[in-house]
Amino acid sequence: MKVRSIVAMLLLLLGGAAIAQDDGIRWQDLSDGQREVLGKLEGSWDDLPGERQMRLSNGAERWAGMSVEERAQARDRFSSWRELSQERRSQIRERAQLFRDLPPDEQKRIRDNYRKYRNMNRDRRQQLRDRYKRMTPEQRQHLRDRLQKRPRPRQKGK
Repeated sequence: MKVRSIVAMLLLLLGGAAIAQDDGIRWQDLSDGQREVLGKLEGSWDDLPGERQMRLSNGAERWAGMSVEERAQARDRFSSWRELSQERRSQIRERAQLFRDLPPDEQKRIRDNYRKYRNMNRDRRQQLRDRYKRMTPEQRQHLRDRLQKRPRPRQKGK
């Protein structure tokens, strides 16, 4: 079935970075929902590396917990991903790895800043993008350095 193929590929790409056990996961140990999502892999499951089995099982579990709308959004994201060039995908993977290598507090700061940016109105976001594009590389680096050194506001309850 085409949907299962898409789901299996989606799970490969979106699977978590969990560390797998050396011996992997037995097919029989997967939940019914996981086995349903990963059905096309049953025959080759034992041949997969343990880390890949873990990523797939985690992804299948997340998929099973998604609403119809969330699944549709995931399919759309996967479709967009497949349309990217190999070069662009490699670039995204590299940046994602750089992000994962950051300390948790730095990851949180970046996520918070991104949420603030996404919550701005469209005109304000465009103004910021235009302003950034007009900067020289030195000005951009100075801005990044300044933002990293900026004291963070204390949050309530901390």
